[in-house]
Amino acid sequence: MQGFSVNKLAQQILEIGPKAIARPLAIVPFELKAQLLKRILSLLLAEQAADDELEFFDGRWVAINIEDLGLTFEVTYDRVWQIRPLEASEVTFTAQSKDLLLIAAAKEDPDSLFFQRKLCIEGDTELGLEVKNLLLSVEFDAMPAGLKIAVEKSALALQTLQAKAEPKFA
Repeated sequence: MQGFSVNKLAQQILEIGPKAIARPLAIVPFELKAQLLKRILSLLLAEQAADDELEFFDGRWVAINIEDLGLTFEVTYDRVWQIRPLEASEVTFTAQSKDLLLIAAAKEDPDSLFFQRKLCIEGDTELGLEVKNLLLSVEFDAMPAGLKIAVEKSALALQTLQAKAEPKFA
């Protein structure tokens, strides 16, 4: 019997995890995913909406491409969040789910991931910077308790797996 390797197990979980989520996610109708995304955005950015910090979004579409989940959509805000399938966005953000989770949990900032080429921003640079600054303005501690706990626990599990998956040198 081969020896048990925590490193290999962690690497496999990191590799298989998004695939295991992507398969069932692919069969969920887009409208259901859109409703969930609208709810999440409403919760995460309620303070910014109340302070009229989302006016730059009005009539402008931003695409989000979560590569490992096969989830791509466009979003805009005009007093309410609107989500649609990919059509004609002005800027596109592309990343892996793990990196977006770390941004949401305030464990990574978008600039670091951009310079590490883990977050790709293509299209209208000015709009992209406004969206990135919006992400930075989200106060993790101000998130609704249930969402905060879910994001925090998921990010901690991810970081633990990433640490275990790193090769150990003697």
